[in-house]
Amino acid sequence: MTTIPDIKAQVTARYAEAARQARSGRASCCGPACCTTSATPTDPISRDLYDAVEVGQLPDTAVLASLGCGNPTALAELRPGEVVLDLGSGGGIDVLLSARRVGPTGKAYGLDLTDEMLALARENQRKAGATNLEFLKGDIEHIPLPDASVDVIISNCVINLAADKGAVLREAFRVLRPGGRFAVSDIVLSRPLPEAVRQSVALWTGCVAGALTEAEYLGELAAAGFVGAGVEPTRVFGHEDARAILGDLDPDTERHAREVDGVVRSAFIRATRPAH
Repeated sequence: MTTIPDIKAQVTARYAEAARQARSGRASCCGPACCTTSATPTDPISRDLYDAVEVGQLPDTAVLASLGCGNPTALAELRPGEVVLDLGSGGGIDVLLSARRVGPTGKAYGLDLTDEMLALARENQRKAGATNLEFLKGDIEHIPLPDASVDVIISNCVINLAADKGAVLREAFRVLRPGGRFAVSDIVLSRPLPEAVRQSVALWTGCVAGALTEAEYLGELAAAGFVGAGVEPTRVFGHEDARAILGDLDPDTERHAREVDGVVRSAFIRATRPAH
């Protein structure tokens, strides 16, 4: 049985390695079958998420360290002057893009647990010359910000990695101001995965085995207090995509790929903290 400390340790180790890969000029990716010398993401989850113009002025290492499954900054409709928090900010790509969108009167926070990613993100901030943002060390299940201090929460393929997703969503609700928006990209499932897939730590840290079904995600949001929640699938992964995601670390890749064909999808999840 995989324990919560085991999951957090494995996730931290994988993302520390992703930061090292980015520094060496290699793209990171979500699944375990991601050993690559490519300078751009090639796995089916992380590739082709950002417009080339949008990221053209960002440091290369911010792009290379991106392990997302969507582009929440484009979908969250960020406004000048807003305060934004990115849960699991990694190398900082979405924080840097958010800081641009909210402008000098706004602020963007990035929260991450991995020292190597935080160091890389702060280096990317320095390279970009961005001043209206800050990277914080912490666990997304215990956000180090005051109550009602944030207008928008974004996240990019991270909440599915959390061992206690209910805690993450309750914390997100706590730090949002009344009327604040929850707008994240994440991996969701159309139905529960086979237990053998869920129990693989390698697959959990690869953004697959820890994911909730759409119904479970909506239920957790409602339990945390959110209203108006919706799940909008943006990509549905087929058999060949599943093979690439599962990789050689799963001894039953072919069988599991057939079982998860069409089940795994990236989605944009929206919800709101009630205004009153």
